[in-house]
Amino acid sequence: MTSRHRKPAPEWRLRIASYNIRKAVGLDWKRRPERILSVLDEIQPDVIVLQEADKRLGQRPAAIPFGLLATHGAYQHLDPGPGPSLGWHGNAILLRKGFAGEVLDRLDLPGLEPRGALVARIRPTAGAGSFALVAAHLGLKRGSRHQQVSTILSATRNLRLPVVLAGDLNERAPARLLAPFHRDLRLVTPGPSFHAAHPFVALDHMILGGAVRLIRAQVHVTGLSRVASDHLPIWADLAFPT
Repeated sequence: MTSRHRKPAPEWRLRIASYNIRKAVGLDWKRRPERILSVLDEIQPDVIVLQEADKRLGQRPAAIPFGLLATHGAYQHLDPGPGPSLGWHGNAILLRKGFAGEVLDRLDLPGLEPRGALVARIRPTAGAGSFALVAAHLGLKRGSRHQQVSTILSATRNLRLPVVLAGDLNERAPARLLAPFHRDLRLVTPGPSFHAAHPFVALDHMILGGAVRLIRAQVHVTGLSRVASDHLPIWADLAFPT
């Protein structure tokens, strides 16, 4: 069979969204977690990575109450461990029905600020295939961000899975962030995502490694997303081999 007539390899697809929700506090300075869920409903993602998903004080309770998630019903929470938090260092993962996951690692990232990343294996409940998802919110200093990416890449190097890193990377020049690392890494930057009212800089990105194909990506801009947080959510449609 010639290459012109070769059948394409079978794939499975999903939509992944990344959203810094600023603890569910909108630009009107009202904490309205139900508004965050409404923005996600507009996007219709299968997998969601949230940043600043927990409040900062005390035991860091979830900014989106577990009861509200249960009542809403569209997304299940991937539990990062014991406690009242939705995420790990504020990084949380939600899954739509039809997808399952397990936490592989909770990383403490180097730097002056307390930062972390959540590493999980995500798979469709029907069919074969899985990938490693890293939910991260990188630091404000460039030197720290390089160290943090290095830590994440070291933690995922031996997983033998496609890797998707998604989050608020706090990086205006993400290609420079990846330059020191000699791996098959592709950058996904859909466009300016901050500030939500007048987006002028792309701080939210995805990094793809291994056998994962980008179909399309976009910043989600609607009337609701412009007020629900200080960041706009980003999303990408991805394809993985079965």
